[in-house]
Amino acid sequence: MTEQISQGSPLPSAMPSAAALEAVRAMMSSAPTQAPAPTEPVAQPTPTPMAAPIPPAATQAPTQLPPPAPETQLPPPVPATQLPPPIPTEVEPTPLAAAVAVSQAPPAPQAPAAPTPDPAAAPFVAPIEQISPAAPAPLYDEIVHEHEIQEIPWTGPYDSIRDYIKAMEATGNLVHVPEMDQDEYETTAFVYRSIERLGYWKAPALLVDRVKIDGQWVEGPLLANAYGPWAAEALCLGVPMDEINDNHEQMYRKTLDLIEKKMGFGGLPKVEPEVVDASVAPVKEIILTGDDIDLTKFAFIQTNPADAGRYMTTGSVMMIDPELGKNTGTYRCQIKGPRQIGVNPEPNQDGWRMIMAARKRGEKSLKCSIVMGADPLVFTASSTKLGGPFGGDEIALAGGLRGKAVQVVKSEHSDIMVPANAEMIIEGEIPLDQMLPEGPFAELYGYLGRAKEENFFMNVTAVTHRPKPIIVNAYTGIARAYCTAPVEAGFRAQFRRSVPGFLNMHLLLQALGVYIVQINKTSPGQGISAGLAASSASGLAKVVIVVDKDVNIYRLDDVMASLGSRWQPVPGTVLIPQSQGVPLDPSAPKRGLTSRVIIDATRQLAIEGGPESLSPVSRELLEELAPNAFPNIDAKWDTYFTNDNEA
Repeated sequence: MTEQISQGSPLPSAMPSAAALEAVRAMMSSAPTQAPAPTEPVAQPTPTPMAAPIPPAATQAPTQLPPPAPETQLPPPVPATQLPPPIPTEVEPTPLAAAVAVSQAPPAPQAPAAPTPDPAAAPFVAPIEQISPAAPAPLYDEIVHEHEIQEIPWTGPYDSIRDYIKAMEATGNLVHVPEMDQDEYETTAFVYRSIERLGYWKAPALLVDRVKIDGQWVEGPLLANAYGPWAAEALCLGVPMDEINDNHEQMYRKTLDLIEKKMGFGGLPKVEPEVVDASVAPVKEIILTGDDIDLTKFAFIQTNPADAGRYMTTGSVMMIDPELGKNTGTYRCQIKGPRQIGVNPEPNQDGWRMIMAARKRGEKSLKCSIVMGADPLVFTASSTKLGGPFGGDEIALAGGLRGKAVQVVKSEHSDIMVPANAEMIIEGEIPLDQMLPEGPFAELYGYLGRAKEENFFMNVTAVTHRPKPIIVNAYTGIARAYCTAPVEAGFRAQFRRSVPGFLNMHLLLQALGVYIVQINKTSPGQGISAGLAASSASGLAKVVIVVDKDVNIYRLDDVMASLGSRWQPVPGTVLIPQSQGVPLDPSAPKRGLTSRVIIDATRQLAIEGGPESLSPVSRELLEELAPNAFPNIDAKWDTYFTNDNEA
């Protein structure tokens, strides 16, 4: 269902400025200008800690790495006064601008003779800063090569995580801070607190330039809650800029509609990857082998105090099997040493089946490449089953989502083709005749997962990466780890063919395994039938709640109101005593098995045991009997929140 765009800001709620808005409008109405020429290649400067911006007078300082600031001098990452107080659940969350003001960094110093450009005079182009070795800028101080993208679009699909980060920061959906102390678990606490105060859909991404790990300051950047805000989905999937506004729910709906159009009737198309030479692949700029490899020097963190140690939580593990084909799956990887990591595909996942198949053939090891910092849609394809079990090459599926091929390049020590624009590739071999202990680790339900006495591991043989690679941490069980709209769009396309009267569905991130299904109910028994059909389509659907067409499935309050006012446990409930479940479900008495429940929270007809007549809904009566009420309020809405009224 297509909705009218609200006449508010064309950017998410923390838009940069009025001038930036005018620049975007100019961009939409004018021909693109020539991108700025790249600077001459220079020697890579020694990375500096991301402290406060360097004043103009400091630009002549030598390019030396200053010592870490004493702990007592480290600025707090987000002062409490800059975050809104906790809000009641029934109150609209505070606009994102109130929470992310800290991310609005002052402009980089300019030469005295350079005139200040008029931002509205030309179409907006996100600049690649002209950087001198003496004054490196946060995050973007790597050497600018000819293959680097010079003009960054504000909407995707993006070729790299760097393009995406720039768009998130430009649209006010990212907090950028110099440093955080992960020995005190500050990044973890920030993600928890931002979700608690702003809600899942508006909590911003967090970029930290360096983090303290085991008493040492480690250069990042580290990216947290990368895909948390619903606005991220619209940016990643390419909702047009002139349709983007500060209504996050509306942006999510538009994203779903856009993906369904890409899928068509036959499902998501596959676009085969484009092979490029290593000389133009950003991920090949630095190549480490042998004793030069030390994974502990990168900003991989221990997310929770009870975890077994530092983990790579967003690694896309790539394998090839002569019979099963290619697989790219996201599995947790524990860092066990400078050149050794654990690899944890769960039983019956595609990666696990490939390892078992190689072992059955009598092979001693299996070559593997792990992608860190892939572009948003490659990572989404890696983390989901868009093509079903062994449903094809995830890189080709990502190309279908992107609408263009993913550029790939050959691994150093195997034939595995890896994304050329990723931040890092970790190559190695998984021994098939040895196992090591692994875990525990706080898993996706928000509970500590069990430790494993034996699990797979990989001996690292090569690491290739960009300068200053961005480490993305998933904060498993706390925040959304990837774009979920493609998953929901896939279910919507499937349910349209199998669920009677289907209109829409939504996966609750607040309660993993709870599906909300919306139908146009026209006959008795339709609610239960719809719930059973939806439950059978997913191994994750432990609870299916079926609601009427007038219920907003993206507002949990509306769903719970329907549950309280329309559902009768008898006859509106069906229990399924045993079914396939998720191995990581902490409530399951037997691993991999679960019971299920179907809840019919639609209005019960008399023939179903409901009341003889259905009471009218108060809001519907308001809209019918006072048709001007909402239009009048909507027209005057902004006037109620002027500075005078706030005083």
